[in-house]
Amino acid sequence: MKFINVGYGNLVAAERIVLVAGPDSAPIRRLIQDAKDEGRAIDLTCGRKIRAVIITDTEHVIMSALPGEKIAARASGVEAAGDVDE
Repeated sequence: MKFINVGYGNLVAAERIVLVAGPDSAPIRRLIQDAKDEGRAIDLTCGRKIRAVIITDTEHVIMSALPGEKIAARASGVEAAGDVDE
C-alpha cells in the first residue's frame, strides 16, 4: 500500500484517492459542507487555508493545506527536487 504525504505529517492511501480538486468552486464547497454535516470530513490543514480537497472512494472528504498540483505530483511519483513539506 502506497501512502501520500498531504502535508504536516499526514498520510493518505494512494489507492483510495478518487479526486483532487481546488476548494473554490461552489459544488466543492457544498460537498465539504455536506461531508461536515454527515461526519465524513477530515481537516488536515492544521489551521491553515484549504488549498486542495481530496475525495476518497469511501466518500470521505479530506481538506489539505498543500496545493492540488503538489499532491497530484506526489501521487504520480514525480516529486520536484527540493520539494519540502510546509
